[in-house]
Amino acid sequence: MEEPGFVLETARLRLRRFTLDDVDDMYRINCDPEVVRYTHDGGTLTREEVERRIREDVLGDYRKHGYGRWAVIHKQDGKVIGFAGLKYLDELKETDLGYRFARAYWGMGIATEAAQAVVDFGFRQLDMGRIIGLTLPENRASIRVLEKVGMKFEKTITIDGIQAAYYAMNAPR
Repeated sequence: MEEPGFVLETARLRLRRFTLDDVDDMYRINCDPEVVRYTHDGGTLTREEVERRIREDVLGDYRKHGYGRWAVIHKQDGKVIGFAGLKYLDELKETDLGYRFARAYWGMGIATEAAQAVVDFGFRQLDMGRIIGLTLPENRASIRVLEKVGMKFEKTITIDGIQAAYYAMNAPR
């Protein structure tokens, strides 16, 4: 399969559109209970569910909105180490910043580096006026990332029956 073009590049990372070739990498990442501990997924995912989500949800978002979650490749080792990107949430009529990384890459500033690049892309390239970030209130690491990229806590909401901390930022003017 032809290598998709990179959407974004940072000092240590390349972000590109997902393909079905990424299913096994994302399955391995999502098999770690610590990685999915604070996610909305309800635990680890089967390989079939990971493939369905990439095929229907992620690739569907690219077709419908022109953007979505992107595979993140670590330049130093060339591995897919997780995802970062934007997702339009129909139920909120907002665009959400999301990210998830293999545990081996935690604590290095990778999530913040990727998240900052995604936020900048959303505001500069996609001309978005606002981006939100949703996380479980107990997910301190994710909250730190949202705050580092400039988001502020606005409220607690219930989405899909789960309490979420709602962070947001408007485009810089």
